[in-house]
Amino acid sequence: MSRCDELARISATPGSIERVYLSPEHARVNRLAAEWMREVGMTTRQDAVGNQLGRIDRAAAGGAPDPDAPALLLGSHLDTVPDAGRFDGIVGVLMALEVVRLLRTPAPRDEASTVALPFALEIVAFSDEEGTRFGKALLGSSAVAGQWSDDWWALTDADGTTLREAFLEFGLDPGRVAEAARRPDELVGYLEAHIEQGPELDDRGESLAVVSSIASARRFQLTVEGEARHAGGTPYDRRRDALLGASEAALAVERICRGEHHIIGTVGRLEAYPGAVNVVPGEARLSLDLRGEFDGERDRVWLAIEREIDEIMGRRGLRWRAREVHSAPAVFCAPLLQDVVREGIASTLPAGADDPAVIFSRAGHDGMAIGALTGVGMLFLRNPDGISHHPDEAVSAGDVARGIQALAESVLQLAADRA
Repeated sequence: MSRCDELARISATPGSIERVYLSPEHARVNRLAAEWMREVGMTTRQDAVGNQLGRIDRAAAGGAPDPDAPALLLGSHLDTVPDAGRFDGIVGVLMALEVVRLLRTPAPRDEASTVALPFALEIVAFSDEEGTRFGKALLGSSAVAGQWSDDWWALTDADGTTLREAFLEFGLDPGRVAEAARRPDELVGYLEAHIEQGPELDDRGESLAVVSSIASARRFQLTVEGEARHAGGTPYDRRRDALLGASEAALAVERICRGEHHIIGTVGRLEAYPGAVNVVPGEARLSLDLRGEFDGERDRVWLAIEREIDEIMGRRGLRWRAREVHSAPAVFCAPLLQDVVREGIASTLPAGADDPAVIFSRAGHDGMAIGALTGVGMLFLRNPDGISHHPDEAVSAGDVARGIQALAESVLQLAADRA
C-alpha cells in the first residue's frame, strides 16, 4: 500500500496523478518497478514498446534455472488517466510482486533465484492500457499480443507529437516493435488482479471475485448537423438546433440502455458549434461508449439507438452521422483460470462460506489484447462505492492482503494442474 502511495507521487500534474505513455513519468515508474522486481530475485528488461518486465525462472533438474520454460504472466498497468486514483492497474502490478516474493526459492549469492513450479513466473507492467495520450488504448498489451498496427504511427497527442516521434524521444526504435510480441508457446496464461471499478462487491459485502469476462465495447463519434442562426431573431418553429437534437439523442441512449440487461451506454463528451452564446448551434458532436457482456446484445442495442436517433433527427429537421472509432469483442476468461482463481479466493474464506462471487467486467483491461495470445484469468478486489478513475478511488489493505493470498494460491493451483 505504501508503494501505491510512492507511485502516486510520480505525476506530470502537481496535486493529482497523471502518467501517460512515453513520458518522463513513464520512464520513472518503469525504473522503480524494475528495482522492485530485482529486489525479489527477478531479471528485468524493458521491451520494444516500453512495457517493463521481470522474470524468475523455474528450477530445472539439479536446481539450475530453466530459461526456456514457458511462463505464467502476472501483472497489470502503471499508466493512468488524468486526475487518476492510485490503485487502478497499479495494485495489480504490486500484488504480482508480492506473489513472486512468496513463491520464489531464495538463491545463494551470485546465483539466480528460481521458483519450484512447472513454469517460470513473469511480471508485466503494461505501459499504455488507458490510451490517455494518443487516444488508442491497450498499445502495450497489443504489441505483446502481436497485434500492433502501423496505422498507429500517425496518432498524435494534444501537442501534435506523433506516436513515432514519441517513440524516438523515449529512446525506443519504431523499427523493432515486433520484438515485443510473444509466442503462445512461451506462456501458460495471464493472471491479473484489479480493483472492480464498480460497486457490486461492495454492495455484496465481499472482498474478492472471479471475473468471468471482459465486456465488449464499441465507441462512436456522432455528428449532428442543423443550421446556425441568430438566437434572438429566429423563432422556435424556424430553428434547426443541433445541440437540442444531440441532447435528445443522449437521453435516448440512457433510456434504451437502462432497459437492457448488462448493456451500458455513456455519452461522455458533447460539444456545440460555433459555440457562441447568441447563436443557435448549427453543429453538435457527441461521443458514445457502448459496452455489453455479449457482442450480439451490444450490437442489437446499437441498432435500436440508431433507429431512435433517426426518428429524433427527422422530427427536428436535422442530419446526423456516426463514425466508429473503436471496437473490441468480449473476452471470456479461460475456464481453467477461472477455476484456479475461484480456488484461490476460496482459500481465504472461512469453512462453509458461500462460493466466491463471479462478476463480468464492464471496464476494459489489458487481458482484452492478451486473450488473443493466451488464456486470461482475473481477480477483482472490492472498491468502496465503486468509484474509479478519480482521486477517491480506494481499496482496503485487508482486501489487498486477501487478494495477494488468493492470487498466490491461484498460481499454486495452476501449478498442481500442470504438474
